[in-house]
Amino acid sequence: MSVLTNLGHAALAQAIEANGAKFLLDLGRAGGGEERHDDLDWVIGGSPIDYHNAIYGARLTKANADAGIAASLEALKRRKVPGAWHVGPSMQPRDLEKRLERAGFTYAGDDYGMATDLSIVPEAVRVPDGFAIQRVETQAALDSWVHVLGGGFGEGPVEARWVGDMYARLGLNHPEWHHFLGTFEGKPVSTATMLYGAGVAGLYFVYTDPDYRRRGIGAAMTVVPLKQAGDDGYKAAVLGASTMGRPVYERLGFREYCRIGIFEWWPEA
Repeated sequence: MSVLTNLGHAALAQAIEANGAKFLLDLGRAGGGEERHDDLDWVIGGSPIDYHNAIYGARLTKANADAGIAASLEALKRRKVPGAWHVGPSMQPRDLEKRLERAGFTYAGDDYGMATDLSIVPEAVRVPDGFAIQRVETQAALDSWVHVLGGGFGEGPVEARWVGDMYARLGLNHPEWHHFLGTFEGKPVSTATMLYGAGVAGLYFVYTDPDYRRRGIGAAMTVVPLKQAGDDGYKAAVLGASTMGRPVYERLGFREYCRIGIFEWWPEA
């Protein structure tokens, strides 16, 4: 097990990108996506969701950047899927975002790349009586996880079903992937996933049914996986936050280290 011990700004920003790249690659590969790993990193065609047909690494120059972007478009068109560039701070050239927009990609906002030192994570947070968190270790629990996530996260049921299918393919006993289901009085109401990679623990799909928000449940779904990561020897955790989720994570000690710009492309109807 490789553990990141340098918690400086540059190292954490790099870990945010690298853990996110592993997240996209593992899921896309499980879906049978086409891969490229040279001056570009992508996994395309394994998902119905644009976010997961991902170009997530670029070491291009001003001389070949437009050709690289055109190659990604050709792959998306050939596989007949929508897709997205995930433009992190390491990606080159520096004017990549402007080139993507000129090529027909649409800016869809930023993921806030955040990280925290696991030694400062709270021991626990207050939650309502009757709330409990369990590891997802059976197909029945995964089905409940999918149902909750499909209630409002991202692309809704389509994304939730696809992600659940990929988790089943990866295996619920996978040593790097860990999934959590929160229940209130026995009813599934919240989800989270933790991925070990790039020496850190990455948090994904932290979601709470809107009817159960503002009760500390989202914070608990963050803290419990992080405490496990600390127990497993990790020193830092990373995540990509939305504008809505960012204040919750800041209260738990996360800070922004970078931003990942999302640039989408959809086939013509």
